[in-house]
Amino acid sequence: MNKDILQNKIYLYLTEFLSGMAVMAVELGASRLLAPYFSSSQIVWTIIIGTIMIAMALGNIYGGRSADKDPSPERLYVRIMIASVWIAAIPVLGKYIIILISGILVVTINNNFLIIAAFLACMIIFVFPLFLLGTVTPSLAKYTVGSLEDSGKVVGGLGAANTIGSIIGTFTPTFITIPSVGTSVTFLIFSGVLLIIGLLFFINRKSHLPLCVISVILFILCSIFGHSGSFAFWEKDLDYEGESIYNYLQVAEDDRSIILSTNVLFGVQSITMKEDVLTGMYYDYAMAAPVIASTEDSRVLILGMGTGTFGRQCMRYFDGMSVEGVEIDQKITDLSYVYFDASKDVPVTTYDGRAYLKGINDRYDVIMVDAYQDISIPFQMSSVEFFREVYDHLEDDGVMVVNMNMHSDNPGNINEYLSDTIDSVFGSVAYVDVPHCTNRELFAVKRGDVGERLQSGMVDINQNTPKGAELHGLMEEVESGLHNYNGGDHILTDDKAPVEILGMREIDSMIHDELVYYKEVYRQRGIGGVLEAI
Repeated sequence: MNKDILQNKIYLYLTEFLSGMAVMAVELGASRLLAPYFSSSQIVWTIIIGTIMIAMALGNIYGGRSADKDPSPERLYVRIMIASVWIAAIPVLGKYIIILISGILVVTINNNFLIIAAFLACMIIFVFPLFLLGTVTPSLAKYTVGSLEDSGKVVGGLGAANTIGSIIGTFTPTFITIPSVGTSVTFLIFSGVLLIIGLLFFINRKSHLPLCVISVILFILCSIFGHSGSFAFWEKDLDYEGESIYNYLQVAEDDRSIILSTNVLFGVQSITMKEDVLTGMYYDYAMAAPVIASTEDSRVLILGMGTGTFGRQCMRYFDGMSVEGVEIDQKITDLSYVYFDASKDVPVTTYDGRAYLKGINDRYDVIMVDAYQDISIPFQMSSVEFFREVYDHLEDDGVMVVNMNMHSDNPGNINEYLSDTIDSVFGSVAYVDVPHCTNRELFAVKRGDVGERLQSGMVDINQNTPKGAELHGLMEEVESGLHNYNGGDHILTDDKAPVEILGMREIDSMIHDELVYYKEVYRQRGIGGVLEAI
């Protein structure tokens, strides 16, 4: 009885196939688990891929040595069972481990917080189960190779099974399970697949039945307590929490506003005020762009539409304005209609902003670039080639406004690079820092001077209406904080645009400043106070 399942090569190849599939699914799940806390930047992806490769390499070494020392396949399938239970536990415990690591690092380090926190989270959460799965290939090679004559064929078949499984494990979470059922259930699905392959082996052999019973019980418990997928587990009464292909999404509401966030650590992405008032955020200052353009019935294109906050603001304060939006995440557009009172009369195209510009010939009076999130700045929308595309799609008196999430005066900062790049394309560039937040609004025009054109546009504002008076007062604030920018030689190109490294430096600097507060909390109230403050 115990020889039947092992002599069935299909079962052994299926084991290889499913383990390869699970590895890739866990890797993609890891990126979604970490993204709400540490962003989904290339840096975080590098940490994930690097730690997983370390785990797989160590697993390959151990698996080969273990198979040579003791060729019993039971040891391999015990490891697969343990890996399956560990993966099932990730949705239950992973987010708490991340917060615990962050709380400890807050009081122990001064620099590179995000890098160190993300690395430790990967090491603790993901390395062990993927180390166990890394033992599968060399172990199966030992069990399936019958002679040297067919060793190449057998090992090649195992490699092919693993690769095909990895392909399916790459596409399935991204396009099917994560958007439809979420990251937590995705972990549980692929954990269950591994659990089944292990159960088949031990049931066939009628061995390790207590291990099977315990594994099933633990899997059921993890499914009960880990299926919800709430990343912001400390938040109460969210209107919506879910995931799309691109983002973790949450919608929160208070007495004044409805807010969309695409992560839990880096703030607001879109907002709708319940009363007819300004947001008090960067969207207000960005409305200087239509004033600078000073064109009746102006056309506005927003790259990074979100839920349409900037478009709504513009149409509220400017008569005859037409707004179009481009938003890469269809789920955000869908949420805008459900929670944010977005008008379906405003066309929104689901596409990458730069690719959209390449595919149209239209010209606009205002183009808003609002596609930058924390350190997740799309490099293709930060290069000189991109800003030339924007330039070509502006009317002669058109204005580009760029929302920069992190204003900084440190030499060689991300905004200096972006501003130098923009200044190399446009005739005049100026910026204003938005009070009480980290945003900076940069304005660029083809001709004339930004400041002079703002003053000229303010003259045309009708102050005899409440909205006109409010808008004029806001523009006075913008004018008082406006600074002309004279560019340098920090030019970002499609070939070289290290925006994530630059962004990470600024995030690290901001966190360093915040750590002073948390270290004082730790000194006074201990680690419990830090976790409560976080």
